[in-house]
Amino acid sequence: QVQRVASGGGLVQPGGSLKLSCSASGKTLDYSSIGWFRQAPGKGREGVSCLRGGDGDTFYSESVKGRFAISMNNAKTTVYLQMSNLQPEDTAAYYCAPCQELGGLVRPPADFTSWGQGTQVTVSS
Repeated sequence: QVQRVASGGGLVQPGGSLKLSCSASGKTLDYSSIGWFRQAPGKGREGVSCLRGGDGDTFYSESVKGRFAISMNNAKTTVYLQMSNLQPEDTAAYYCAPCQELGGLVRPPADFTSWGQGTQVTVSS
C-alpha cells in the first residue's frame, strides 16, 4: 500500500502563508478526488478542501474559504494546499487523503483509516 506523505508545515505568524505538498513516493495519486484534512490537538479530524478529479471542481470548508487553495500538478503525483492569512485556529496536523463532498462538508471515504504522514502547521506570534 502506497503511503502518502505531507510536507511543508512549520511555524508561522498570524497573517502569514504556507504551501503544503503531498505525494506518494512519486506515484500517481490515483483517486477520483483528493483533498486535505486537519486535526488540532484534542479535536476530531476536519475536512479542509477537496479537489474532484473528474471536473477539477474544488470544495472548501467555511473556515478556510477564501484563504486556502488546493491544486495538483499535471502529472497528478503531488497535491498542494496554498494557505494564506493563517490564523491561530489553523494550527493542526494536516493530511492529504481521498475525499468527497457531502452536504457542503469535505469528508473522507466511509471507513477510511490510511491517513499517512501528516505535517504540522503552527500559527503563533
